Amino acid sequence: MLSCTSSFPCASNEAERIGTLAGTCLKLELDTHPKPGLVSYMDCGAHSDMDAALLARSADTLIPFFIDLAAAGAVGAKMSRLRTIGLAAERAMLAATGGVNTHRGAIFGLGLLAAAAGLQVKYRIATSVGQIVANRWGPDIMAGPILLHSHGAIVARRYATGGARIEAARGFPAIFRTALPMLRKVEASMPHDPEAARVQACMSLIATVDDTNLLYRGGTLGLAYARASACAFLLGGGVAQPNWRTIAGDIHAAFMARNLSPGGCADLLAMTLYVSELAR
Repeated sequence: MLSCTSSFPCASNEAERIGTLAGTCLKLELDTHPKPGLVSYMDCGAHSDMDAALLARSADTLIPFFIDLAAAGAVGAKMSRLRTIGLAAERAMLAATGGVNTHRGAIFGLGLLAAAAGLQVKYRIATSVGQIVANRWGPDIMAGPILLHSHGAIVARRYATGGARIEAARGFPAIFRTALPMLRKVEASMPHDPEAARVQACMSLIATVDDTNLLYRGGTLGLAYARASACAFLLGGGVAQPNWRTIAGDIHAAFMARNLSPGGCADLLAMTLYVSELAR
């Protein structure tokens, strides 16, 4: 059993299941290819500072903290407590990766969903984990401190976009309205190829989300290019096309050539997989 890292009593079996699943879904996102500009076991995408081994190590490092977040959610912890655990997770991540920010966005988003799942299971709440996040912690998410020099904060000021904070406070609409329905639709039609469903969900996110990583790297033109590329893939039939892997691979190569990486969409894909697995 993984040891507890917080001041909460040692995690229940349910909290351990919920937290461990979050780490598993980070690895499932990593195991998906081709994802435009993103790291996988095939290549490093548009990143020169990280690879699959580093991301896998980061995911393993974060599991005990996701367990703590699930346990905290189950006892009704306030946002201030969740934030404390999240900051501890971030310090552990940076120590494990030599200072590389591999999963800061995932700590925030998956952490909130893990806390919501802990609360949902404890009290058998019928609403989605996204709605639980919005209802219980939404106002505090919006009122919380801002990392002024983070990429997300810089982009928010420069382009007046909401980013992860607003997405979470609203209950993750990009997941529940876009990526999750797409994932399940392709899973039902192509049960033999779960990777295809993950790629399709990823493309649906790139096509619709104002990804702050894309804005930081490529500005509005980079974001527009990325969204147009993903839209063209989907309108052309997406993974239903016989040669979809070649087409998606070409988009991936084009993103790498332009140094574009939709890191926010990668986090949202992992969260989508998490929400889907929690419901099974």
